[in-house]
Amino acid sequence: MKPIRVLIVDDHTIVRKGIRALLTEIAGIEVVGEAADGQEAIVQAARFCPDVILMDLAMPRMDGIEATLQIKTRQPESRILVMTSFATDDKVLPAIKAGARGYLLKESAPEDLMQAIYQIDRGESSLHPIIARKVLEEIAQPLDRLPTTDPLTEREVTVLRLVAQGLSNQDIAEELHISAPTVRTHVSNIMSKLYLANRVQATLYALREGLASLDADPDGNGEAGR
Repeated sequence: MKPIRVLIVDDHTIVRKGIRALLTEIAGIEVVGEAADGQEAIVQAARFCPDVILMDLAMPRMDGIEATLQIKTRQPESRILVMTSFATDDKVLPAIKAGARGYLLKESAPEDLMQAIYQIDRGESSLHPIIARKVLEEIAQPLDRLPTTDPLTEREVTVLRLVAQGLSNQDIAEELHISAPTVRTHVSNIMSKLYLANRVQATLYALREGLASLDADPDGNGEAGR
């Protein structure tokens, strides 16, 4: 099985080395490179085309938001997981708009990092509940979206709920007993109708509108959307 190729971006050497040491011990993951700032991240992303990029936000020369935006512009298929030290970081919301797929606190347990990497690699979103709550508090109008004049159908609402639970298109197809291409069509329609750019924004929209809950996981741990 092809390993998940990871690029680590952080301006603190000890953090990069610590994450590398952790990931090196995990079968099925390969660390292909490191970068100390956003400019290096752009170069390394183009060089290695990693499956997942772990992106710090506060860095010299170029921060993680600008790096995320430029990488996504040049390599739209890039899957970026933001790792931040503070849940109150006001850069989290702009990072959503820049195209990051997930957000994890650096204080998270190693198993949470592993789960987030696997989810991001599958094309899913991964939102730490604390960060998701903070983002929701800061959104006056969800992600500056325009009011939709074309409401979601009942099936689209169902698909949106499942997207907010972190399910991939294939998982949703199996859950609803429909084809993956049909799910892609539903997701595309949802994004278009609600003026959303990605699944992370869709998840936040669902949370804000009460279509999903951060406390909806089976174990009651507040892991919805992760």
